Amino acid sequence: MSAISLYARATTGHDERVRHALRVLQEGALAHPGAIVQATSLGAEDMVVTDLIARHALPVAVATLDTGMLHAETLALLPEIHARYGIEVERWAPRAESVVHFVRTHGERAMYASIELRKNCCGLRKLEPLGRMLAGRSAWVTGLRREQSEQRGTLEARQRDDAGRTKLNPLADWTQADVWHYIARHEVPYNPLHDRFFPSIGCEPCTRAVAVGEDIRAGRWWWEDEAAKECGLHVERPRVSSITAASLTP
Repeated sequence: MSAISLYARATTGHDERVRHALRVLQEGALAHPGAIVQATSLGAEDMVVTDLIARHALPVAVATLDTGMLHAETLALLPEIHARYGIEVERWAPRAESVVHFVRTHGERAMYASIELRKNCCGLRKLEPLGRMLAGRSAWVTGLRREQSEQRGTLEARQRDDAGRTKLNPLADWTQADVWHYIARHEVPYNPLHDRFFPSIGCEPCTRAVAVGEDIRAGRWWWEDEAAKECGLHVERPRVSSITAASLTP
């Protein structure tokens, strides 16, 4: 059974949410010419954002964190995006020497040993490359949604990150049904792991399928007891929902 057949359905206000997401992207591109990037995980939400960017020819770069531990199915989306949209996705990898040192010191499965080691692994494979991705850029775009977790429940479409950059979350108010309805409606490419009950996909050792009734992020770092299971890429910042396109200009 496909993720589309499981989750896609038209809901009241869907078209308006699409229009709002597009406005957020258009305003961001206008306010940050040549300095805005979509940081895509290549998950379903981010594929929707990439489709909106490409469909409306928005001047927004698209980049991903190639952690060195992604599923083959995830990486296979990169040439598919290029073939479908003509977009060459930037790939930002961790520094090889940092990975080698970490693995030699703690082993390839260190993420299972402790939360601290798992977060250290996320830090060198995700946070450090993200810093390089965002260097010289004043805005970035994510596929985050409020519905994804309790910690994201107050997410706004427009925020500031801890470096003062504008962070845009155009799908903040979208539901899972919205995401998959859009994918079905526009035939957006997506990771086949979603059809195998992987609603949230990260690095291969840290991602599993979820069972019926489990939370959509239950398959991420499932061995940890900590309630807020995040890698550190996304931390809620003060709300700036009243910011206008003009005031976002760097």
